[in-house]
Amino acid sequence: QVQLVESGGGLVQTGGSLRLSCAASGRTFSTYGMGWFRQTPGQEREFVAGITRSGGITSYADSVKGRFTISRDNAKNTVSLQMNSLKPEDTAVYYCAASKMSVVVVTGASGYDYWGQGTQVTVSS
Repeated sequence: QVQLVESGGGLVQTGGSLRLSCAASGRTFSTYGMGWFRQTPGQEREFVAGITRSGGITSYADSVKGRFTISRDNAKNTVSLQMNSLKPEDTAVYYCAASKMSVVVVTGASGYDYWGQGTQVTVSS
């Protein structure tokens, strides 16, 4: 089992940057594919970015491509999401998730087995 704790959310102005981090418990972190999702009230959870267990393959939603970067450090059991050029439409609760499907990037929420509690990101216009 993996426990995930996100941090780094907050309030930022349009065009600003934030870096989200997700700390994972357990010695098996490197065996999981990792992803970031986001959700706004009344909407389904939306894929943002994903990374395979080795970090060799990443994938992004079209809406964040070129602005967000996902990375992981298996030695530190962490996965991060660097968010640049933030827009008001990026406002959401951001979730970190772990998938047992580790060699391909899973973009559907149902493909993830463990979830963090979420961190709020608010981008003011």
